[in-house]
Amino acid sequence: MGKSSYVLKGNVCYSKDQNTIVTYENQYLICVDGISMGVFEKIPDIYTGLKVVDYTDKLIIPGLSDLHTHAPQYAFRGLGMDHELLQWLELKTFPEEAKYADIEYAQKAYEIFADDMKTGATTRAAIFATIHVDSTILLMDLLEKTGIRAYVGKVNMDRNAPEYLLETDAEQSIQNTLRWLERCEGRYERIHPIITPRFIPTCTDELMSRLSEIQQQYQLPMQSHLSENQGEIAWVHELCPQAEFYGDAYERTGMFGGDVPTIMAHCVSSEEAEIQRMKERGVYVAHCPQSNSNLSSGIAPVYHYLEQGMNVGLGSDIAGGSSFSILRAMTDAIQVSKLRWRLQSGEGETQKPLTAAQAFYMGTKGGGSFFGKVGSFEAGYEFDAVVLDDSNLRHPQPLSVAERLERLLYLANETHVIHKYVSGESIF
Repeated sequence: MGKSSYVLKGNVCYSKDQNTIVTYENQYLICVDGISMGVFEKIPDIYTGLKVVDYTDKLIIPGLSDLHTHAPQYAFRGLGMDHELLQWLELKTFPEEAKYADIEYAQKAYEIFADDMKTGATTRAAIFATIHVDSTILLMDLLEKTGIRAYVGKVNMDRNAPEYLLETDAEQSIQNTLRWLERCEGRYERIHPIITPRFIPTCTDELMSRLSEIQQQYQLPMQSHLSENQGEIAWVHELCPQAEFYGDAYERTGMFGGDVPTIMAHCVSSEEAEIQRMKERGVYVAHCPQSNSNLSSGIAPVYHYLEQGMNVGLGSDIAGGSSFSILRAMTDAIQVSKLRWRLQSGEGETQKPLTAAQAFYMGTKGGGSFFGKVGSFEAGYEFDAVVLDDSNLRHPQPLSVAERLERLLYLANETHVIHKYVSGESIF
């Protein structure tokens, strides 16, 4: 057994399925070579020689997965929230992202992003960078040092954006992408590239088709945006009149799930045909409730997605979302689902509000599955763990482990995260 082999003692919590959180009070969670062996009331004889790290009465949960965030936007989170999506992109996002052509500015900004990513509860992430090759490599270098596991994408854009943040044409965008991938080769252990067309309005059909060829050649996953905002959806219909729906515009160029894992962020206003196509193609929905509220995009029908057995995780969507915390995303998801249910219940809406169990599942096992066997402490899962100390949350009544976990979804902040492990490696 290697150095990533040990036993953690504490209150262990994880999702068995989307409706069930299992909890174990002050029991033993065993990691061998970065893989979970499960939870035990007593340490089995075979593991008695392992070091025991005592977190008695602390809560130990699986590492959290953020399926959608934008690293260059971290610098202006909490700003521009009076705008809807397309105006916000024009006035806030694009001017900020253009600054990452300056490697010195990128260094300052991305160091802050990487430092905060390291110390939070997130252990896995899917991250957008910008169109700039050098600063994207810099971001990946910095994240590699944090110990987290992530996919990072150099963004592709060859239309409908300001000239200062636009690749000249599909050929230039493809050449930049190939140059970026060549620089990535053999460079990283923890950080991996992901194909990242920003969204259909900023990518020509030629660019999308050629990115699909690169995706197949390199066998890379893909991330983009889908059906976030009504104005965006109408724009896609104008740009791609041949497409049946927004998602079909991706699929017509071979970029909508199937053999290669795909994340589509938001899916706030997906029509039923699009939903069924996502289900058939195994597309992951990255639900970003805080961003969808801040930018007035709406409330995604996430209960329906889960009921359909679709792949669903959570995203912080910095800077549309202002908080890095996936624990916060869990409670945001619950709260907006209640609003959707209440406001639409008189209009034939049958979807129920999300439960705490479903929200916790999306932030751990549901989103984690994009990265492999991740997000649980069941035997055979990669060992990602976060230790939470809630001792400063005073209360007069006795609370069960399950109640303490539910409370932390609503009340936890960075001070409650005291230790983090990724693939068995202690990060802090």
